[in-house]
Amino acid sequence: MKPASQKISVIEKIGYSLGDLSANLIFQTLMTFLAYFYTDVFRIPPASASAIIFAGGMVGAFSTPVIGAIADRTISRWGKFRPWILWTAIPFGIMAILAFSTPNFSDKGKIAYAFITYIFLVLVYTSNNLPYAALSGVITGDMAERNSLSSYRFVAVMVAQFIVQVLLLPLVLILGDGNRVAGFEKTMTIFAVAGVVFFFITFLTTKERIIPAKEQKSSVKQDLKDLIGNKPWIAMLVITIFIFITLSLKGGMYVYYFKYYLNEPHLAEFLNNCGFNGFIDGLNNLLVNLGMVGFQWPEDAPTSGFSLFNAGGIIFMIVGIGFSKSLADKYGKREVFGIGLFLSALFLLAFLFYAPTSIALVFISQILHGFFYGLTIPLLWAMIADVADYSEWKNHRRATAIVFSAMIFGLKAGLSVGGAFVAGILAVFGYNEQLLVQLPETIMGIKLSVSLFPTITFMVSVACLFFYEINKKMEVQIEQDLIARRKADI
Repeated sequence: MKPASQKISVIEKIGYSLGDLSANLIFQTLMTFLAYFYTDVFRIPPASASAIIFAGGMVGAFSTPVIGAIADRTISRWGKFRPWILWTAIPFGIMAILAFSTPNFSDKGKIAYAFITYIFLVLVYTSNNLPYAALSGVITGDMAERNSLSSYRFVAVMVAQFIVQVLLLPLVLILGDGNRVAGFEKTMTIFAVAGVVFFFITFLTTKERIIPAKEQKSSVKQDLKDLIGNKPWIAMLVITIFIFITLSLKGGMYVYYFKYYLNEPHLAEFLNNCGFNGFIDGLNNLLVNLGMVGFQWPEDAPTSGFSLFNAGGIIFMIVGIGFSKSLADKYGKREVFGIGLFLSALFLLAFLFYAPTSIALVFISQILHGFFYGLTIPLLWAMIADVADYSEWKNHRRATAIVFSAMIFGLKAGLSVGGAFVAGILAVFGYNEQLLVQLPETIMGIKLSVSLFPTITFMVSVACLFFYEINKKMEVQIEQDLIARRKADI
């Protein structure tokens, strides 16, 4: 390996993190609103929406190893992974707009259009986000710097998550003047344009420093052989799948939880008592005085409650991210990740016991869940980067992108399974978007999907950590051994 300075500037960390902000404007929308968009905006039957989300997502998932193998063999003056961010930026933006457009087709035509646009969106996403993720493994080999980079990156993720989960529905109603169809199209156009700009900034501000030695030769067969013998990689693959099943399932079901389960008068009273309504009234008055009459916050309690609920969780996730690096540096990524995930799961389980009128408890549990889950957010990606180092340490070959394909495959598979579960559970429990009040069994399905079901999938991820052998002691050993090898290759 060619040695290079392993320290990276704040500008590069910010530039790199903007790539995840961009991708997550789309990804968070898919994870939180895709099932809702298909069932309540595009008017696709829940069972068909479930099939689209699952099939389209799995196509993206199984394309991941192919993209990883190609990216690892990319040779350009910009490096292996940076050019992919440049090449896919504009196609990503175009497909995001098309996937959330609602052409006036027949029922079968809508299903076909949704399926085709979703497949192409996840394929472009994979071609962009896998090289982007792998880039973090070659920007620096310094474990502390890598933890720092992950923290910057996931603050950006939280910003995107805040924009999507807190502001998207109000933006849809505002920009569409109450028309959700027009509102989604306009909102996604804004997200897509901003995302393309951020991808360009990421490309321009980052640098690949860990470069495989010229004498390294590799084949797809050898890459796959290395992966099969890499127990931490297998563990992270399964962990990632179940984490994103959890995030997609509960995230996609919350909008229904607020719309149909929580008691609207009690929710409105809570919003008034906590000062949220007063804050919004002041904001609306300010906008009116500025002449922005069309940009006033919607008045219905479920939309406001949903936004405030997500805002509380995200703010405390960011607090958790702030503690993540120092705890991981002291105790090791695996240990902090496992404890944070376990405690966050317990606060999800608490939703099973809350009545529709227990509004304050719902918000408190979301805040505590957000904090403990926030501890794990940067560590997931940093642990994948450590697995790439483990593979190099063990096999004397570096194949960063194919290792990171575990994360992207798991992300895609989890997104498709979790999103399909949202629409599938709604179909099984008799959801009808035309009804203002859903059937009792439908309400129970919604409640289980934000409590018991995601708790189970999170706990599976916790159990898989017993097979992830890279503890704090091994982290240090791998880092020191690889530094020595790279110096010897001068």
